[in-house]
Amino acid sequence: MKWHFHGAAQTTTGSRHVLETNGTRLLVECGMYQGKRDESTARNGQFAFDPRQLHAMALSHAHIDHSGAIPTLVKQGFNGNIYATHGTRDLASVMLQDSAAVQRADAAFVSKKRAKKGLPSVQALYTETEAEMAMRQFVAVGYDRPQPVADNVEVTFRDAGHILGSAEVYLDVRENGAMRRIAFSGDLGRGGHPLLRDPKPVEDADVLIIESTYGNREHEPMIGINERLCAIINRALERRGKVIIPSFAVGRTQHLVYALHQLVENKCIPALPIYVDSPLAVNATEIFRLHPECFNADTYEFLRAGRNPFGMNNLTYIRDVRQSMALNDLKEPCIILSASGMAEAGRIRHHLKNNIGDERNTILMAGFCAAHTLGARLIAGDKVVRIFGEEHEVKARVEVMSAFSAHADRGELHDFARKTTGPLRDICVVHGEPDQSNALAAALREMFPKARVRVPALNDCIEF
Repeated sequence: MKWHFHGAAQTTTGSRHVLETNGTRLLVECGMYQGKRDESTARNGQFAFDPRQLHAMALSHAHIDHSGAIPTLVKQGFNGNIYATHGTRDLASVMLQDSAAVQRADAAFVSKKRAKKGLPSVQALYTETEAEMAMRQFVAVGYDRPQPVADNVEVTFRDAGHILGSAEVYLDVRENGAMRRIAFSGDLGRGGHPLLRDPKPVEDADVLIIESTYGNREHEPMIGINERLCAIINRALERRGKVIIPSFAVGRTQHLVYALHQLVENKCIPALPIYVDSPLAVNATEIFRLHPECFNADTYEFLRAGRNPFGMNNLTYIRDVRQSMALNDLKEPCIILSASGMAEAGRIRHHLKNNIGDERNTILMAGFCAAHTLGARLIAGDKVVRIFGEEHEVKARVEVMSAFSAHADRGELHDFARKTTGPLRDICVVHGEPDQSNALAAALREMFPKARVRVPALNDCIEF
C-alpha cells in the first residue's frame, strides 16, 4: 500500500492524503491551505491527484483546513462517499456553507478594490449551492463502528477530543492476505477539556500518522485559565476599551463562551455586552447541543438538566450583517468574538480594521495561527499589519493565551504516542511547521527505536 502526502506536509494546513491499495484510491481529508493569499488561491483551486479516480473519502473533523476543499473536489468530478462522524457531518454542513459565503463576500470586497486600480476581479472557489451539493455525498458513521469503504478496507472513527465530532481515523487494510492498520490521528485534543471527552489511545497500529502542530511547544496549563482571562478583560475595562477575539467558530468560540459564562456567573467580570459575531458560530453552537455523544460526563449531565452552557442574558449572537456593522458604532466596552481564528477571513478582519488603531482596545489571540497569517503577525508583535490590502498601525494591546488551544502540545503528543499499542513499524509526522514536525519526530525515534519515523514533504509517497 502507498500513502501520498498531498497537503499538511511540513506545514499546518491544507490536509490531504491519498491511500492507494488493491487498485483503489481513498482520500483522507480535503482541507484548504491557509497562508499567503496568492499561494493559498493557487493551492486551493487544484489537486495533485485526479478527483475522478478516488473511490471514497474519510474526514476526521470539520475544520476548514481539513474539509474546506471538499466542494472543489466534488466540483472537479469526485462522486464517491464521504465518511465522517455524525457531529462532523452536521458541522461540515454549516461550515462549508459559511466558507462559500465568506469567499463570495471577500471576493466582492477585493474585486471592488481591484477595479479601482484597473485590475480584473477575483472569484470564489465555490458557491453555496456547490457546497450544499457536496454534502449529499456524506455518510455519517458512529464512533467505534467499523465501516467498509472499499474492497478490503474498513474505516473506524475514534474520539480525538479536538472539536465536536473529531476523530482519529483507523484504516484497516487487507492486502496480499495480510491485515494492516493505519491510524491517522487527525487533530488531537489536549484532554481535560471542559466540554469534550479525552482523546482515545491508538490501538493495534502498524502505521501511525500523527499531527505535530505543537510538536515542540508547551501550552499554558489549563489550571488558572479562567483567572488569566478575567485579568485580561478587567485590564481592558480599566482603559474603557473593547476586547476583540479572533476565534475559530467551531470549538474555540464555544469554549470561550463557556469560560465567559463562568466568569460572569462567578462575578469575576461584570455582565458587560458580549457579542458572538459569526453566523457560523451561531449555527455551530446550536449543533453542539444536538450531540451529547461528544461531551464529557459533567457537560452531558449539565445538558440533560436542561441548562445551556452557551447562553446568558448579556450574550448576543449575531447573524445579520447590518447588526455586525452596527458594532463599529459601539463606544462602550464590550467583548466581540468573531471568526476566523487566524484572522484571515470573515468579519473579524473588519473588527480588527476598525479597532486595531485604538490603544484602549485589546486583541486577544487565543490559539494557534499558521505562518504568514494576519493572526501570526499579531502574535509576533508586528507594529504594522495589512488588512484588506491596506497598512494599519497596531496600537491596541495584543494578548496571547495558548491554553485555549484545541491542539495537544508537546507533552500531550508524547503522552498520546506512548499509549499506542501494536507492532508500529512506521510513523509519519504531519500537520506542523518543519521545526515542530522534526522535534516530534526526534522524540518518537527515541520512543520507538524499531519504527521508521519520517517527516514527509509535500507530495511525497511512502510505501508501507
